[in-house]
Amino acid sequence: MELLDQLRGAIGAAHVLTGADTAPWASDWLGKYRNDPLAVLRPGSTRDVQAVMAIAHDTGTPVVPVSGNTGLAGGAHAPKGSLMLSLSRMNHIRDIRPDARIAIVEGGVVLENLQTAVAAHDLEFPMSFGAKGSCMIAGMLATNAGGSNVVRHGNTRDLCIGIEAVLPNGDRLDLMSELHKDNSGYDLRNLLIGSEGTLAVITGAVLKLVPAPKARATAMLAVGSLADALSILNRLQDATGGAVEAFEYMPDRYFDALREKHPDQRPPFADSHAINVLAEIGSTIEQDATPGDDGSIPLTNRLEEVLAGFLDDGVILDANIAQNDAQRARMWHMRESVAEVVLSRDPLVNNDIALPLDKVEPFLTRMGDVLRQVDPDAEVIEVAHLGDGNIHYTVFPSAPDLVDPIMQRVEDVTISMGGSFSAEHGIGLSKLPSMRRRKDKVALTVMAQIKQALDPKGIMNPGKLLPV
Repeated sequence: MELLDQLRGAIGAAHVLTGADTAPWASDWLGKYRNDPLAVLRPGSTRDVQAVMAIAHDTGTPVVPVSGNTGLAGGAHAPKGSLMLSLSRMNHIRDIRPDARIAIVEGGVVLENLQTAVAAHDLEFPMSFGAKGSCMIAGMLATNAGGSNVVRHGNTRDLCIGIEAVLPNGDRLDLMSELHKDNSGYDLRNLLIGSEGTLAVITGAVLKLVPAPKARATAMLAVGSLADALSILNRLQDATGGAVEAFEYMPDRYFDALREKHPDQRPPFADSHAINVLAEIGSTIEQDATPGDDGSIPLTNRLEEVLAGFLDDGVILDANIAQNDAQRARMWHMRESVAEVVLSRDPLVNNDIALPLDKVEPFLTRMGDVLRQVDPDAEVIEVAHLGDGNIHYTVFPSAPDLVDPIMQRVEDVTISMGGSFSAEHGIGLSKLPSMRRRKDKVALTVMAQIKQALDPKGIMNPGKLLPV
């Protein structure tokens, strides 16, 4: 009670939640990890966060930062006796600087709100995924989130040039640089990005913005093989001057599962195809968006011409090009429903792996053979950000005791082909065994030394990211 009284005095009693008031934070998004914090704290400023961390440091109390609570790896699990530190009140966009093409934001800004705000300036923060309506900037930075636009704009790390954070002892680390070049020592910004709240609480950021496309052209493609899909990606990049914004793979099995969940969802084609790709290109050139005399959009016409050539060559089997915003939205709804559709079953092996682009198809072929040896009755639905080699390879084993053996075999094949067992979801709790088994031992030692240097009491999101 003395600790809670200190916290109430620091940030206000209304923002120290206990008992039933903590219900919105009771579990992770998947419902896999149940939280039992001593309290949920809702600081309203960086100074509030400093006060909280100073108290936690003095008392040796664990602190678990939480943003939108949309993570898929248990990174915001709060064990008994810990404090959950929610950034939900720190949701202000401090500044939008159109000429410099930056936005200065607090850590609790919701991604979709930022996108709406910068759109008023004909700009875009080019990061998108299904949780955009609830995920927050600090959580995206903490996990180095990816998404569907990485093929053109990179991960969250690539879109951040400055960061503000509060260290475990309550000190404020001011790295809110607006500079694109700054070689003044260790890159502490990138050290904190991807650290999953184990080193500090990210409270603010300077983010890159890009010109909003004046036109987009979007299509669903039926492809004979993933090798053909890679060829299409490269040829599409060449034909459009690198304008591919998304290149997403979905198999027929996924659309079957989608229709089971949403019976009114129409399939992308009249005939079922094993390999389907959602491709999107964007242009900031005015003439690409100016309708012709017949009302058609030049960028869409260009995509139609390129795809017609692919059809003539036999590289694609069918194509469905969005003719308006509603059709584009339906295509994206199919892709952004993946987490809801695929992760709702149990047991499951939830893999988030990365491979060199030309190894994606060989991986799926080889992994299919390996999986049949381990569990002939297992089902698989793989969905991929094909443009950057990130595969969400989800396995539904025939028995719960096969989850870990299958996970290990996926790791075996992934690592042997030069891949990574974690692409964009982070490590959290669920990937700790993989981290222990697969991460370079010297790298783990260095990470542990950094953790010890910044958080000697071990209070920042303990038990995550680093295997003990």
